[in-house]
Amino acid sequence: MKTLLCLFLLPIQAFAVQIATFRADVTPPVGAPLCGGLVKPALGVSEPLLALGVVLLSDEKPVVLCAVDFCEIRGADHIHWREVLAKAAGTSAERVALHSLHQHNAPLVDNAAQKLLPEIGIIDAAATEKALAGVAANIEAALKAPQAVTHISTGEAKVLEVAGNRRVQVIDGKVGKMRGSGSKDPVLRALPEGLIDPMLKTISFWNGDKKLAALHYYATHPMSYYGDGIVSHDFAGIAREKRTQEEGVPHIYFTGCGGNIGAGKYNDGTPPMRPLLAGRIHAAMVESEKEAKRVPLTRIAWKHVPVVLQPDPEFPEERVMKVMQNTATSTSQRIAAALRIGFIRHREPIPFTSLHLGDDVCLIHLPGESFVEYQLFAQQQRAGGFVCTASYGDGVTGYIPLEHSFKEGGYEPTQAYAAPSSEKVMKQTISELLK
Repeated sequence: MKTLLCLFLLPIQAFAVQIATFRADVTPPVGAPLCGGLVKPALGVSEPLLALGVVLLSDEKPVVLCAVDFCEIRGADHIHWREVLAKAAGTSAERVALHSLHQHNAPLVDNAAQKLLPEIGIIDAAATEKALAGVAANIEAALKAPQAVTHISTGEAKVLEVAGNRRVQVIDGKVGKMRGSGSKDPVLRALPEGLIDPMLKTISFWNGDKKLAALHYYATHPMSYYGDGIVSHDFAGIAREKRTQEEGVPHIYFTGCGGNIGAGKYNDGTPPMRPLLAGRIHAAMVESEKEAKRVPLTRIAWKHVPVVLQPDPEFPEERVMKVMQNTATSTSQRIAAALRIGFIRHREPIPFTSLHLGDDVCLIHLPGESFVEYQLFAQQQRAGGFVCTASYGDGVTGYIPLEHSFKEGGYEPTQAYAAPSSEKVMKQTISELLK
């Protein structure tokens, strides 16, 4: 496991900052694969999928923060998307933080996996390229009318009865049955929440007394139910859109380190639970801003650390290829094998980035399905500061558990592509980003 010894610190001196907000519809057409072909393809639409974000302008190159209602954007596609968005914003790709929310009734963007399994529908390449062009066009349009940012505000609130750790049943050091995003098992639902980050964090941008945009961060898998072919931005998207409609101001939601976190303790996976979960997220969004502290925005700085994570040696490419090529194997296993091969063959460094706002606020951007422990670790590095963590950046890594998680077993380590020693690299990089 190694980190490329290349840290870019790009400070922006005290000066006027401007913001442009963008919003684009990225809903897939009927028939498009969802979740990389692991669930039913799109049969209809419950709510549109959106790409939402901000562009921060200054004397240095712009910074783009973008959250997309997709399951994942992976590998070469994540690079391509960042390059296209960067061109639209007049910046460089390393200054684009691109994150999926990880809803499952939504596209997974991985053309490399599709080329490995051309007979199986993993991605509608034409539709996703059209969606990307739409996002870029919206960024270009938004930049024609940026607004001055004079202040930022920060606040947080506890989310009640949504998140629970999926790995709470540990017997003799091994993870037993797991509750996922939904569970009807009364035994699993009766178990404690386990380790979570209960707080939803919000940062808002202001021009004097005028609110311009709000960014929200919370760590959990954002699915109430899925697999029925009905495209949905699910409960996190519903809460976000309600806040936008209430205020007439863009509200943008980023999924935090929810790799081992889901709603299964409180969610039985039935349709009536979706609006209930949305209501709980919405309530925390509102509460987080009630006592928000507004302070002048005196400076911003961007950090970029390109990282190479080594593949898990327990899954050599030759063996994984045999699984993928075996037509007697289930479709889901073949797709999972193709996605793993995509990581094994991925040679480009994965971007880890952070945006510092003033002296105390830091927004940190991580790849994959990172475990919640990384988010809590980041907060510990800046005690007294305000740290917001977005995960689900480049999805090429799959899950990123802790090293001891592999000994405990359970679902996530079997779907983690990077080696167990990735924990050390992750924490080292997070510390660098927070300096």
